[in-house]
Amino acid sequence: MAFVLNDRVKQTSTTTGTGTFSLTGTETGFETFVTGIGDTNSTFYAIANDGTSEFEVGIGTVTDAATDTLSRDTVISSSNSDNKVDFQVGTKTVFCTYPAKRAPSASMTAATYVNTHSAIISDTQTMESGVLAGPVTVSGNVTVTGTLVII
Repeated sequence: MAFVLNDRVKQTSTTTGTGTFSLTGTETGFETFVTGIGDTNSTFYAIANDGTSEFEVGIGTVTDAATDTLSRDTVISSSNSDNKVDFQVGTKTVFCTYPAKRAPSASMTAATYVNTHSAIISDTQTMESGVLAGPVTVSGNVTVTGTLVII
């Protein structure tokens, strides 16, 4: 089991309620979740009930079955105050996406953090959550407000 993101993964569903979604139709030019994400893998998803204001963005797990499914494990944002949506009747579009709440701040640039002639690099960044990766060297004084996790 892994976390997988992929472009052009999109299906439809007529599932209602707050449970796991059955994934049925696949739009031309797109892959299914099983093909693009893989069985037992997790991914970011978005669900929109076509022609309504119902939507949900979250993290779900794909299952390859007679009717493929996508569980709704963690809701990141939704039309239901960021809780699971009790989807009503209708065709829903379900697709793989990269949620804005998980993206780095638009003000984050390499120039902000690459400075070879100063003893101090100072900037304030706020991310709800996410991952910053790469080789990082920190030396000297560091002030952290909030939670810092180093793996």
